[in-house]
Amino acid sequence: MNIYNTLSNRKEEFKPITQGKVKMYVCGPTVYNYFHIGNARPLIFFDVVKNFFEYLGNEVTFVRNITDIDDKLIQRSIEENIPVSEIAAKYTKAFFEDCRALEISPADHHPKATEYINDMIDLIKELVEKNIAYEVNGDVYFSVSDFPGYGKLSGKKIDDLKAGARVEANKQKKHPADFTLWKKAKSGEPNWSSPWGEGRPGWHTECVVMSRKLLGKTFDIHGGGIDLIFPHHENEIAQAEASGNKNLANYWMHNGYLNIEGEKMSKSLNNFFTARDILKKYDAESIRFFFLSKHYRSPIDFNESIIIESKQAVKNFYNILKESDYLSIKDNKFEYSDVHLKYKDEFISAMNNDFNTAKAISVLFDITKTYNKTKDPIYIHLLIELGNVLGFFMNIEEKLNNEISDISNELIDLIINYRISFKKEKNWKMADAIRNDLKKIGVVLKDTPEGTEWSIEK
Repeated sequence: MNIYNTLSNRKEEFKPITQGKVKMYVCGPTVYNYFHIGNARPLIFFDVVKNFFEYLGNEVTFVRNITDIDDKLIQRSIEENIPVSEIAAKYTKAFFEDCRALEISPADHHPKATEYINDMIDLIKELVEKNIAYEVNGDVYFSVSDFPGYGKLSGKKIDDLKAGARVEANKQKKHPADFTLWKKAKSGEPNWSSPWGEGRPGWHTECVVMSRKLLGKTFDIHGGGIDLIFPHHENEIAQAEASGNKNLANYWMHNGYLNIEGEKMSKSLNNFFTARDILKKYDAESIRFFFLSKHYRSPIDFNESIIIESKQAVKNFYNILKESDYLSIKDNKFEYSDVHLKYKDEFISAMNNDFNTAKAISVLFDITKTYNKTKDPIYIHLLIELGNVLGFFMNIEEKLNNEISDISNELIDLIINYRISFKKEKNWKMADAIRNDLKKIGVVLKDTPEGTEWSIEK
């Protein structure tokens, strides 16, 4: 398997620290709002990464954190006039609800920043004692000038970093790029006791501590969106290596932006749609198909016509499954022959090449084309098996039954419309016949001033 490693800017052969085991940490949400559909991209992609590693027989430990203390949460608590803890609880609950709706599997661990404050204080103390961090008026900063490796992930040079869009302006700092490890508490803000007074940890410190606590000093993969490379992931590396002289993670993976009209979709630009908004119009698999049909490192433009195409593609898969009568053959015993394994090998090869999900999806299409020619039900089993790796066809029995139910509802509505037409033509004989025939199969009609209603007679 080859993975593009942001740290080296090239594809590298993936070699886990422990053979057969993969440890992954992916930055999770700051729970101050509903997450937007751009945030769904890393959630969906790294869900697939975990699935594929497990499909290959690895034991995966997957950590996705919850940032439940941050400037954004404090601002939201002021806006909604409720405590920060309630803001965090409200949007953490919403995050898990939306993940379930998007059919994103939970991680093995979802640590909350507030559960590790003492560990964060210990890390900051260690950095201060090593003279790589310094305190000014209750705030503690990391001195980037005293860490020789700063910039190794992002490629940025310290001399070029000046206060600006992604570098906080602060006259207390020795260098504009020095970042906050501990923030002195303002009146009314949540705070914890520390050697530097009441305050709270910085965001960059939170992820270092939680990842190392749950995965060890060095783990295999650290992931997130491309916008996290600098300063967040750069600052994580600096703290981890300054405190322990070890890599935090051996492979750094970053997915590209979701753009809208050429700009990154983000809350700060106010050009976003929440996952909840999109799920009102499109199902989870259509959204998943939309993201996975493009390579994860490439930017992808939000385009409603493409999502409609994605919805149709998913529907085509389900049409094949219905045509094959999958529910009646799902328990049949079978063995793959070489002609079947050819597709499996192509799928694995695509995924082994830096998780080329677009190519992997094309293999699924090839399988359906071959099934249409041969009607060999083994191809249907292969379609389900490989589709599951990408997160498709989950809860398939429920979905196929629901689709059948949806079609039945549409047929009843269609028959009622014919009856309405007969009534308009005063063809009472046909209108009554439709009512009576529907009643025989348990469908009861009720004519009201608002129209004809129907129900199932039990």
